[in-house]
Amino acid sequence: MQFSEILGQDYIKNHLTKSADLGRIPHAQLFVGPEGSGTLAMAIAYSQYVLCNNSGGLNESCVLKFQKLSHPDLHFVYPTVTTEEVKQKPKSIDFITDWRQFITENPYGSLFDWYAKLGVQNKQGEIRVDDAQEILKSLALKSYEGGYKIMIIWMADKLNTAASNKLLKLLEEPPEKTVFILISENEEDIIQTIRSRCQIVHFNGLSEQTISDALLIREQIDPKLAVKIAHQAQGNYSKALHLLYDDSDEFPFEQWFVTWVRAAFKAKGNAAAIQDLILWSEQIAALGRETQKKFLLFCIEMFRQALLLNYESQKLVYIEPKVEKFKLENFAPFVNGNNINDIFKELSDAMYHIERNGNAKIILTDLSIKLTRLIHKK
Repeated sequence: MQFSEILGQDYIKNHLTKSADLGRIPHAQLFVGPEGSGTLAMAIAYSQYVLCNNSGGLNESCVLKFQKLSHPDLHFVYPTVTTEEVKQKPKSIDFITDWRQFITENPYGSLFDWYAKLGVQNKQGEIRVDDAQEILKSLALKSYEGGYKIMIIWMADKLNTAASNKLLKLLEEPPEKTVFILISENEEDIIQTIRSRCQIVHFNGLSEQTISDALLIREQIDPKLAVKIAHQAQGNYSKALHLLYDDSDEFPFEQWFVTWVRAAFKAKGNAAAIQDLILWSEQIAALGRETQKKFLLFCIEMFRQALLLNYESQKLVYIEPKVEKFKLENFAPFVNGNNINDIFKELSDAMYHIERNGNAKIILTDLSIKLTRLIHKK
């Protein structure tokens, strides 16, 4: 993958190429950016630039290895879970074939997309100490082609404590000509001692123009549709592709949200309607934890969009609900400055407890009952 294939982020491209050309390659960098901004794609392109030592693709053998993501001096670590094939102590190397296919299909793919490919079910992905041990083994060897060795750690905020501590020792005394590229959407979730040893590169979400142009050129769609999707994608190219191909029906977040808030409205002064909220909680609790967390994030965004609409900031509203007889403008008056902070807090707390393996049915039922009260707060 070359820099010419990366959408936008021109300043970062220039920074990385100039530093590489001057021989000033930091031993550890942390790429921080929102989902779909191209952090992983940039890390791979930068790795190719460093290892192949060219900007125009002249080293055909090296470029070919990168096209297959099989360069012997390029290593990857990413969150994994146990599966039917890997029943205990999963490591990144156990899923390398799936990983290469995942990146090839969409280098802008999200963590949730990766989990869906793994089939995480009710498990939560993480990077374990066994992966850190593999890093030590890989980097202890001499580079295959005599140059740099590059270790890309995708979603480094998923490093567990044991893995973080082992990696920290390696970052303090890195082997010669070894480059670490850590990637994260949540910088604060990485322990401070690791962050302090990395040069941090911040990515912005992609502009609507960049996404629109990419959809026109790469997907060859109608210009009006490209502009509409680019607005709805909110700087996330992966989301733009999901919207374009309408492949989000596997998890109908919008329908679940509407069912939930409708039940919450009915439940005020109607004890019998509480049963609808309990049934809804059971339905969502039956999903995997990663899906539950992503759905709660979707709920936060829906409330935020309703608040913006309520305060007449239509230009910032991009969600267009498709659920029958549900209109965001009718729902918006019930989301205001008096209840939005409490709603956000309750949703955030629910995500926190689910992430820590709390009983999802109890957490979601409690959240639903609280929403019944909050949504009527004036």
